[in-house]
Amino acid sequence: MKKSLIALAAVAASGAAFAQSSVTVFGVVDEAVSYVSGQDNWSGLNSGANQTSRLGFRGVEDLGGGLKANFWLEAGILADEGSGGSGYEGAKATDGLAFKRRSTLGLEGGFGEVRMGRDLTEAYKATSRYDVFGQVGYGVSRLWADAKVGSVATTNQRVSNMITYVSPNFSGFKAAVNYGFGEQDSNRTSRYFGGGLTYDNGPLSIGLSGERQNNKGYVAATTAPVAPAVYGRDVTAWALGASYNFGVVKLAGAYRDSEAKAENGNKDKMKGYYIGLSAPVGAAGEVKASYNRSEATLFGASKLKADQFALGYVHNLSKRTAVYGTYAYIKNKNNNGTNLGLALQSGVALKDNGSQHGLQVGVRHAF
Repeated sequence: MKKSLIALAAVAASGAAFAQSSVTVFGVVDEAVSYVSGQDNWSGLNSGANQTSRLGFRGVEDLGGGLKANFWLEAGILADEGSGGSGYEGAKATDGLAFKRRSTLGLEGGFGEVRMGRDLTEAYKATSRYDVFGQVGYGVSRLWADAKVGSVATTNQRVSNMITYVSPNFSGFKAAVNYGFGEQDSNRTSRYFGGGLTYDNGPLSIGLSGERQNNKGYVAATTAPVAPAVYGRDVTAWALGASYNFGVVKLAGAYRDSEAKAENGNKDKMKGYYIGLSAPVGAAGEVKASYNRSEATLFGASKLKADQFALGYVHNLSKRTAVYGTYAYIKNKNNNGTNLGLALQSGVALKDNGSQHGLQVGVRHAF
């Protein structure tokens, strides 16, 4: 249950105005028993198979005249281990709690919203929302979750040191842009910029996004110990997604295209297609299914492909608690002995034919 702390204070001795502030503590604890059949069988507990486990604090202050100040601090949690290594690239199970999912401060009003800090990119938000599995668990869409060519990720789910502008809603249309400071010796190095355009009107929803990050993966040179700079790649991507709710079923689809350009001009490319559906079952249930196709062309190599199918069911026991189950199958198509290497469970080897089966059954509780 959300807890709100309300504080009222006088702004000036004249008493002409007052400000209202609120702070909300919120979170999700989600754990699932998981089983994967790959080259070897694996079983264990996973955190966040239906919604990512998290703990957060958010607040807003009414400054008067339609202007508000807001903040948002949100940390990912690995509920199966009790650590904070969740919600950011390079997270480790031994990491402590850190507000790496979101840490922003902003102002909002009739002009829209401006905020600063670490957050999901607006490009990611605009189109990943069409994943019926919510970008978590074995059913997650590979367009964004595992979008990479070679060892270079082509998805910027979150960016630090970022300024964001979100426009007001104009008859269902909203636009949003991000600029992320690279904070390296050169302003260009590791710089990020992207944006999203969305349209939501009744049962119809459409999202378009584009983004670029310069020198993604760059590591600056060091003197103690001495190590040369490691140069990354310039990553660009665009995506289009849409959904339509027919009442008895909601259909969703998306396409994403990305490339990573090396310093020498070599390009690795990846594109993906996705289609999903969800349908209510009675008053408390929802069934969902999806299909993903991933295709990558590495410089100087043949095209690599992978297909994934997923089926899931969520049953709400209350407004805050649900039980769920997900089954997924992924197949990487071999090409001269190589494949994309997409897997349902990190660290579990694929079968010789490049496939895995996975099953998750879990409980989610929000507060």
